[in-house]
Amino acid sequence: MSNWPGKFVIGLTGNIATGKSVVRRMLEHLGAYTIDADALTHRTYAKGAPGYQQVIDKFGKWLVGKDGEIDRAKLGNLVFNDTEAMEQLEAIVHPLVRQAAEMLIKRATQQVVVIEAIKLLEGDLRKVCDSIWVSNAPEEIQVERLMRKRGLTREKSLERIHMQSAQSAKVALANIVLTNTGSYDTLWKQVSEAWKEIVPGASNVDTEATVKVSPAAPTGEFSVQRGRPKHSSMIAEFITRVSKGKRKMTADDVMADFGDKAYMLLHLDGKMVGLAGWQVENLVARTSDIFLEEHVNPTKALETLIAEVERVSSELQSEASLVFITNELAAQETMWKQLGYERRTPETLGVQAWQDAATESLNTEYVLLFKQLRQDRVLRPI
Repeated sequence: MSNWPGKFVIGLTGNIATGKSVVRRMLEHLGAYTIDADALTHRTYAKGAPGYQQVIDKFGKWLVGKDGEIDRAKLGNLVFNDTEAMEQLEAIVHPLVRQAAEMLIKRATQQVVVIEAIKLLEGDLRKVCDSIWVSNAPEEIQVERLMRKRGLTREKSLERIHMQSAQSAKVALANIVLTNTGSYDTLWKQVSEAWKEIVPGASNVDTEATVKVSPAAPTGEFSVQRGRPKHSSMIAEFITRVSKGKRKMTADDVMADFGDKAYMLLHLDGKMVGLAGWQVENLVARTSDIFLEEHVNPTKALETLIAEVERVSSELQSEASLVFITNELAAQETMWKQLGYERRTPETLGVQAWQDAATESLNTEYVLLFKQLRQDRVLRPI
């Protein structure tokens, strides 16, 4: 813990389609504060950030779109086909990303902090890490994932994989290697065991059984529990039943979801009566799945669920909360207004990172509700 007294910083890396983000999410489930350094890169050259003008001065105004933002697709096409241009861009953004990461580490209340970065070992971020973890997967599995998840051809998948530095070089420098062959349960066990090695007292705790309940509920009151992988069957059955089959889920589906999101489980007198699927990425909280039993009071249930999501999101330094709900739930306008939410469209959110998160999750079936969780923007300095 030489860099940050009282904190242990894990540097998490690995090549494309090896499961870095899934491992980062698992560590967040276990209590770590996590940082996606690659997502922070986009913030460094957003309009108003210090990298914005530097990128324009280096590569030209032709990169700027009608909205005044740098067009990431144009920039990507430029640098991915020109090694020198990539090095010039990295010289601009890497110092800013490190500044942002150090700021987030300093402000984090969690003992363990995880920094995920695909080029962690090639840049300065490595210097702030106490331990290097590498996600690893056979090349054939990487290819299959890229073809299935990104729609790439086999040839394009191999091209993407071979563009990166050798995975073996990353493994050779790792303190912990996590082999991800596709089984969430197997990977979760590896991550849990590694967690026990670095966190004092964790070896005496069953990480599967550790849950957080808030508040301690008397009879007739709601309580909220954070879902764990051991709850996957219960969550799958609940979503399938409450959605009347519109969302048919299996335990395996839920286990896969745990690689992207967390679940907040709502209980009434010891029985689950609702849940919310939720995640924090790039300092933006997104609640994308809300299911409630028909017999519960929706106002009280939603107040309890959303309050817990906001509380945990604030612990993760979220700047804003986005809630994606059906028109039926959005009809509770008075309740949402009392909670501080308002209907918005992505383009009205103002901050590029918030707009990106909204655009990624919003579809025609949902209404977007927005609430700014803090006035002091965490990353305003960059």
